[in-house]
Amino acid sequence: MTTQNIGLMKALAAKMDYLDHRQRILAQNVANADTPGYLAHDLTAVDFSGILKNVAGGAEVQPATTNARHLPAPGQVPDGKDREKKPEYEIAPAENAVILEDQMLKVSRNAMDYQLMTSLYQKNVNMIRTALGRGQ
Repeated sequence: MTTQNIGLMKALAAKMDYLDHRQRILAQNVANADTPGYLAHDLTAVDFSGILKNVAGGAEVQPATTNARHLPAPGQVPDGKDREKKPEYEIAPAENAVILEDQMLKVSRNAMDYQLMTSLYQKNVNMIRTALGRGQ
């Protein structure tokens, strides 16, 4: 049996593959920061929450506030995503669409997401090993 037969592991591997491809594209953007006329590229965001719902068999857990002093659940408070985005007035020095600071921020976030996925993957492998009696 391989770990690819386990739904959660398959979803984590898919997310890591997506982040790997995105890292390559962001690296190309950074490498071409001084190329005149170059347009920055990025992958479209994939809805991994839908993949996780399929892995969970459609089951969804809804948080409930049982005490008024509890922190609100993510769906109960606006997360700020509906705020309108401010226009960017910065122009890249090479007269292209690559703003190096934005690209480096995306690279950093992408690296953190990848590290999170590898950590989750390793934790799940360790849990499987423990369940099989081969844990540490």
